[in-house]
Amino acid sequence: MRIKKLCQVAAVTTVLLIGGGTVAGATTDTDLRSEITAADIADPSAVIVDSPEELAAARTATQAIAWYSSRNGSTAYEHYCERAARLSWNRTTHHESAKEHWTSSDGARHTTGTPPKGAFVFWAISANYHVGIADGSGGVWATSVNNRIGHAKQSYFGSYKGWKPGNSN
Repeated sequence: MRIKKLCQVAAVTTVLLIGGGTVAGATTDTDLRSEITAADIADPSAVIVDSPEELAAARTATQAIAWYSSRNGSTAYEHYCERAARLSWNRTTHHESAKEHWTSSDGARHTTGTPPKGAFVFWAISANYHVGIADGSGGVWATSVNNRIGHAKQSYFGSYKGWKPGNSN
């Protein structure tokens, strides 16, 4: 299935960054037509933005994981797992809790399969749930790993709910 995106603008600069890959820019004085394939939509590491400024603010899955790993052992975000997940991706969307994030229309919910690198991973371990970031290999970065930010197997927390694609929305 292909989705056509039509933007009628005088001059548009479109920047596409896929999974920490290369950056390509295109400027046109006519209508900008870009096809977005199902593969583009399914790639949770793809960041599609309309300007270099938005690109600078957007993060990739690798950068979201680096945010956690650079804080390995920190207790600063204990009881603030949703905030940590949001900050790791530099998200503009805010949720009050991991449960609100899980139940929101903000991304498709998946309950099977290994969460891809950078995906938000959810567990129902409290009334507000818990969220971390997948490493893509069955592990997660999260708060509350031995009472601090750390890396663990996905099964470290009980009551697994599923995952949603990670993003800077």
